[in-house]
This record gives sequence, structure tokens and C-alpha cells, in this order.
Amino acid sequence: MAEIVTLGCRLNLAESETIRAMVDGRDVAVVNSCAVTAEAVRQSRRAVRRLARDNPDAELVVTGCAATIDPEGFAALPGVARVVANPLKLAPEAWDAPAPPPPASAHARALVEVQNGCDHSCTFCIIPQGRGPSRSLPAGGVIERIAALVEAGHREVVLTGVDLTSYGVDLPGIPTLGRLVERILRLVPDLPRLRLSSLDPSEIDDRLFALIAHEPRVMPHLHLSMQAGDDLILKRMKRRHNRAHAVRLVGRLRALRPELAVGADLIAGFPTEDEAAFQGSLALIEECAIVHAHIFPFSPRHGTPAARMPQVQPDVVRERAARLRATAAAVRGDWLAGLVGSVQQVLVEKPGDIGHAANFATVRLPRPANVGTIVPVRVTGVHDDNLIGEPE
Repeated sequence: MAEIVTLGCRLNLAESETIRAMVDGRDVAVVNSCAVTAEAVRQSRRAVRRLARDNPDAELVVTGCAATIDPEGFAALPGVARVVANPLKLAPEAWDAPAPPPPASAHARALVEVQNGCDHSCTFCIIPQGRGPSRSLPAGGVIERIAALVEAGHREVVLTGVDLTSYGVDLPGIPTLGRLVERILRLVPDLPRLRLSSLDPSEIDDRLFALIAHEPRVMPHLHLSMQAGDDLILKRMKRRHNRAHAVRLVGRLRALRPELAVGADLIAGFPTEDEAAFQGSLALIEECAIVHAHIFPFSPRHGTPAARMPQVQPDVVRERAARLRATAAAVRGDWLAGLVGSVQQVLVEKPGDIGHAANFATVRLPRPANVGTIVPVRVTGVHDDNLIGEPE
């Protein structure tokens, strides 16, 4: 039986589902690696060593960004049979599969890739070297896949991509992500819930803004690639938004959809970051009420401009990351407590009665519920960062 270990982003998770379908029933072990940070690369290497140890008779294959950027290094690890670079990751011939698998997902919440690669050049990021330029899937194929997933019983779809909001720049007519979302909602009327993965604040145009603000089938959960809360640091990162833009975007959306839950990626200890710049990121968490925070301690990636900039001392980076996480945990704790007494629509995703509300809060139910169903739940408490509730 195939064993697949996935590291990193939702796009990797979506691609691992396709790989799983192509190698199903075979003695294959796969590591779908990540290169977003130096720690992610280390974790990828550890996963390869563990699978080699635990599956000595399996064909061990490594794919993903880390393996694409450093194929020789991963191929040299003990037990690795071969490395599959990202451009071939979903090609049936790379997995000795006869044809592309039908749309499928092992989860009630299905991840659907609509875009890959990135045309931007953020100074800290090595992912374009692993993923290549931005490429979008035509809307027709995306809609067919989503319709098939809904027909198979999936109640929520998450659109994923490396740079999701750049969707369509390479397609005829240059359709936007907002146009794609409109077509999905119109042409797949039986899809109850559509969720968007990470968005670039600078690329949310009026059409997409209106959908997030007003469309009930688009989940009230906004995850932004903010990265920092200081304008000079954002400029040195070569980001295309400033602090005021991100804060204003969140404020405008919340005014129209108060239940909106905001997530964000934030980097601690970017080169040249002083205490004042760091305070800008710290304050951003409270100012925007970021309740789904992904905190990354900066780690220099060889070959990126940021690696050549004056570095913050590693102990300071770790300490700042800890402060960001503590503040984010406090903001999230207050948010969860404020949901007690409310009724949330929960998609049951796993046996053991675990699911997510529309705002992406994790909810645990005291009684069994069918996986894949959406149930109204009255929230009665909070435990271990999860909401506890009773089905209505």
C-alpha cells in the first residue's frame, strides 16, 4: 500500500491526492517535499529518512519543491529510488500510471489546484525556482473537476495555487480569479461551500472583493499573504502592498461581512528588521484581528536576495517569532471565546466528529455525525484551541 508524506502548502496536499490515486495499491513511498524555509527542507529530509527506515522494500520517490531545487541532494539520500521534479509531478508516466486519475479526494473538503508557479520575485522566496512561472488551469477543466467532486459527495472545495490571485494572467482574455469564482458558483449550483486559499492583498480586485464580502457560498475566511507590518520591510521583501493597504482591505471587508475570520502569513526577523519594524508586525495581529496566523521565523535561502542582506541574529529571530505566536494565540483565544453561544455551520470532516465552521474554526462534536455532512452546531465552549458544540 502506498504511503505519502506531504509537507508545506495546500497545493502540495492537493497534488498528493492525485499522486495517491496514481500509485494506489502499489508498494510505493512518496515524500512531497517543501522548500519554503530551511526548516521545511530539513523536515523533508527527515521524512525521507523515516520512510526509508520504515518501508525498506518500497520504492521511495521524492518530489515537491525541495527535491526540484536540489535533486542531486535528495537523490543521494539513502533509500531514494528516484526524484520526480515538479513539472512532472502529476504526469501519469512519472508514476507508471496508464492515464490521469479521475477527480477524487480522500477528504470531505476537497482541494482543487487552479494555478501553479509565480511570476513575482519576493526577495525571501525560493519557491519560483521550484514551481516555475505562473500557469493557470482553464476554467472549463476546473469546473468539470469541481462538478465531479460534488457529484462524489464533497460539500466544500478549496481553490489552491502558489499565487492564487494571479489566476488567469496567462489565459486568453486574461480572466481573473473573481471571474472564475463567479463561473464556479453559477455552473456548479450544488456546491454549498467554496473556500479560497492564500491571497495577495495587492491582487484582490473589485470583483473578487465583492464575492468575499457578499457571496454566502464563499466562506467568510480570508487568508492574506501579509508577511510584515512595516512598510520599509515590505519594500525590502519586494512585496506589492503596504501596511495601510492591508489594514484598509481587512477593515472594508469586515464592515460588510462582520463574521469574516482573517488569517495571515507573517515572517519574523526579516533582514534589517529592528524592534520598531517588528512592533509593526506585532501590532498588525491585533489591528486586523488575525485569528489564523502562520508565523515563519526568517531563514535565509541560498540564491535569494534576502540571503545577502544584513541578517538578524538567530536568537532574536526566534524570540520575535515566539512573541508573534503568543500575541496571535491571545487574539485567537479571545475570538474563539466570543463564538460561544453562536450557531456555526460545521462540515464534519473526520471520524471522531471533527470539522470546520465556515470561518475555519475547528469544531468537535460530542456525538457521532456523518462525515461529509454540514450540521448546525451551537457552540458551548472552547477546549485545546477547538470549539465544542452541540448539533442543533
